[in-house]
Amino acid sequence: MVKRSIYLKSTNIEDAKRIFHDALNEVYQKKHIEIVQTEHAYGRVIAQPIYARRSVPFYPSSAMDGIAIDSAKTKNANEHKPLRLDPSDYIDVDTGDPILDPFDCVIMAEDCIHSDDGISIIKPHVPWENVRPIGEDVTEGELLFPMEHILRPMDISVLIAANQLSIEVYKQVSIAIIPTGTEIKSAYEPISVGDIVESNSYLFTGLALQAHALPTTYPIVKDDFNEIKCTVEDAVSKYDVVIINAGSSAGRDDYTVHVISELGKVLVHGLSIKPGKPAILGLIDDVPVIGIPGFPVSAHIVFEEFVTPLLLKLNHYPIPHVDRIEAHSTRRIVSSLKSKEYVRVKIGYINDRFVATPLARGAGMMMSVVKSDGYALIEKNREGVDFNEMMDVQLNKPIQQIKNTLLAIGSHDLIMDVISNLFEQSLLPYHCSSVHVGSYAGLLALSRKESALAMTHLLESDGSYNTHTIKKLFLTEKMVLIKGVKRIQGLIVEKGNPKNIHTIEDLLHVRFVNRQRGAGTRVLLDHWLNQKNINSESIVGYNKELTTHLAVAAAVANNVADCGLGIQSAATIMGCDFIPLGMEDYDFVCYADFLKDPMMKLFLTSIQSEEFKNICESLGGYDTSESGEVRFYD
Repeated sequence: MVKRSIYLKSTNIEDAKRIFHDALNEVYQKKHIEIVQTEHAYGRVIAQPIYARRSVPFYPSSAMDGIAIDSAKTKNANEHKPLRLDPSDYIDVDTGDPILDPFDCVIMAEDCIHSDDGISIIKPHVPWENVRPIGEDVTEGELLFPMEHILRPMDISVLIAANQLSIEVYKQVSIAIIPTGTEIKSAYEPISVGDIVESNSYLFTGLALQAHALPTTYPIVKDDFNEIKCTVEDAVSKYDVVIINAGSSAGRDDYTVHVISELGKVLVHGLSIKPGKPAILGLIDDVPVIGIPGFPVSAHIVFEEFVTPLLLKLNHYPIPHVDRIEAHSTRRIVSSLKSKEYVRVKIGYINDRFVATPLARGAGMMMSVVKSDGYALIEKNREGVDFNEMMDVQLNKPIQQIKNTLLAIGSHDLIMDVISNLFEQSLLPYHCSSVHVGSYAGLLALSRKESALAMTHLLESDGSYNTHTIKKLFLTEKMVLIKGVKRIQGLIVEKGNPKNIHTIEDLLHVRFVNRQRGAGTRVLLDHWLNQKNINSESIVGYNKELTTHLAVAAAVANNVADCGLGIQSAATIMGCDFIPLGMEDYDFVCYADFLKDPMMKLFLTSIQSEEFKNICESLGGYDTSESGEVRFYD
């Protein structure tokens, strides 16, 4: 029986990289070369210097459309006395035609004066005028490209012209991807509760292709030591690099470290990074073998930190430049002293400075990576980052794209996705991105210049929406409220409403799921509870918080809760029933001077468009009659 693994050592990532790459010195020295047809060599790395086998052009050729002539016969031409040419003295030529004896120059068609008497010219021409000599572009024997050059489209053209029709390039590195886990299932087979869809291999495949490698994914291997061992032995015999996904930790069924140890050598087991701690770096028969954690965010970080640079180096490609910036943190971030932490962040460029808002930090939340603009790096032995403190951020998008993104922070609604899509459809170089933290938190972010726009639906004490809070938070600023939509808030219940839920009072008898503090929906719920004299502590699930309407509807649809408060469109998408309780205003707030910004102009155009209104109507539960109206507040 294989004993449960423990971490050999929690190694600093810089030390782990040094240990790993030092152990691969002999692997790096090996050169694997193949011959490919030049026409198929785009993006490949040249393994030997390449010299021209033919001059370009390989004969004197006309550089223009016109006539070829002996230049000596043009010496008497001038403007005052045009020289008529004898037809026997020239021939018509097109660009690229050979220029052979007795001709030594070309007169452009535009410089020829045509008449009934023939062709006349008004200036003399010199030898080789408008003629391309042999080797003007490329000379036979000339060095075209040195070793390690990465071939571009224009390079392929030159090689073909210079008669290099097949060339020596480095073979692309092959990488085997081995997904493991008894609970792991293919996306193409039926799944049930407890199953986990195998998606990491698709992440690895894409990252490997970006690193110019050739990936192959093995069938899923269940948690069995001998099966994993046999699969790894097969992969090591066929591929240049092997990665084993999942099973790298210290759990009961985590066999990766034992397999690598038995077949080869474990170099590192355990990294002082978060997420990504249970990674394994090993070597079997001079083949790098990496055990990558199963959580997708951990898998992404470990692959990018270790596998991507390994593949690039083996493929003879340089490590690409990654943009890094310093950004102000929009909140305090607590971090472990024991690990270097990678915090997913959304970046805004507001008033000529970058601000970073942290996103969800769970190692299994891959969508937060998708939505992020990069990782904020918090070094080991730091307790975290204070509010407004500068952070080092490693970007996953171009800086200009971030500067061209309208960052909106506040309450969640599906219309933010609609607006984002309309931005992309415009074909203008602007984007719209949103972070959902609740209405009040969104307005606070706007007041601190952490966003360009806030989304809000705060119910005021007099029954109106948003206006009093805007005046209170922005006492000396000229602000704008842009009308968004009126939307129906109500109870999201299971299809068929089996618990017979119809009123706020019914929440006392069912399992409820709530929105987070500061969310306008939470404020609305508390208002209704106060009206009914209902103690929130009497509601089972009142303190169970989710951050979006879709998350609430999903909890109900999957029987995690019997009921939640939210919007009709979210209930419709999740196949739930909806009990309407009231209409509210979901609006946008920005500084008045930001209306001049081209991104804000596109935002207004988008929400005033017929397409926006039609989509809202199809989602259900919206009134767009005031969408895009602008109201100023001093």
